Amino acid sequence: MSPDTESIQPLILHGSNISYFTGKLENYFRLRGIPYQLCSMQFPADKKRMEQEVGLMQMPVLELGDGRWMTDSTSIIQWFEAEYPGNGLVPENPLLAYFCLLIEDWADEWWWRPAMHYRWHYAEGAMLQSRHLVDETLAGVPLPGGLKRWFMRHRQRSGYTTGDGITPQGVAGVEALFLQLLAQLQAIFSRRPFLLGDRPSLADVGLSGPFFRHFALDPVPLEIIRVRAPAVLEWVARLWNTRLAECDGAWPQSLPDDIEPLLADIGASYLPYLNANARAVAAGHRRFDSEVGGVSYKRARCSRYRVWCLKQLRSHYNALGEHDRRAGREVLERTGCWEPLWRERDLPLLPGQEQGLPFRASTKMLAVNE
Repeated sequence: MSPDTESIQPLILHGSNISYFTGKLENYFRLRGIPYQLCSMQFPADKKRMEQEVGLMQMPVLELGDGRWMTDSTSIIQWFEAEYPGNGLVPENPLLAYFCLLIEDWADEWWWRPAMHYRWHYAEGAMLQSRHLVDETLAGVPLPGGLKRWFMRHRQRSGYTTGDGITPQGVAGVEALFLQLLAQLQAIFSRRPFLLGDRPSLADVGLSGPFFRHFALDPVPLEIIRVRAPAVLEWVARLWNTRLAECDGAWPQSLPDDIEPLLADIGASYLPYLNANARAVAAGHRRFDSEVGGVSYKRARCSRYRVWCLKQLRSHYNALGEHDRRAGREVLERTGCWEPLWRERDLPLLPGQEQGLPFRASTKMLAVNE
């Protein structure tokens, strides 16, 4: 624990021990040496309380020692980094910090769908994790276990995989993107312990979301990683076992060249997807079709939250000093990110959208079953 985090009262993290964003926050708190207790959410019992405290029901929710509640992993981390800046995870170099934010957002929003696909598409993972989630979060629901497990599989697939744009024809493309990511990360982690260098950063924490509690946990993607990218598996364990207070490593002065293939993927797939989503939201649609990165998504769910994500990426860039904006634009142009970052001129944001974060949210990432 660093000196400025010693005064933090123990936190209660309400979530699941196989949850994407719960695992992301756990990695952050462990790295920072911030004490927390993981408490499994119970459905439907916790729904009304969470809506009362943070405005909506989504996983995870953080309960502070002073009685305040927080939501949205990205905003929670930014709050802790601002309140307790000593020995943090955001590089002091403003340009490196920007690329950390970009990678975190990409990991949060773009890799969510492939992670859910690998968990729920294949029976091996779907049967295993539906049993786990039912036992963990639906224990109080007085229905037969088999029915609850069926409900869980149906809900997750209809909400986040086949119900969020993945068609039978698109499965191969989604999985090819994962294999490409593994090859890129295997090359990086064969050279150094963390994404940017010898010290973990916000970029590592962001990428831990899809990997720690999904790709490196669910049986089908885990076996792929074991065979194709063992250095990635080492990184997952290394991040979980690292404490910044004991870390002597440093960040580089500039962005490593081998990060640029990740940025090229952001420019080719993620940012165009955010634009397609923004256009659909502006048109008042609830679903949309899009072809990005060589993969067709049919009837994907619109997300007002992701419109805000695109706005945040622009705001973070505009907050850079003139020299860093110039240098950052060169990298963004070289990797195909610059044009799609600014493609949609007017973003369809709600009045005051997400201004209450991290204490109160306006919109969910995806409004499933609503």
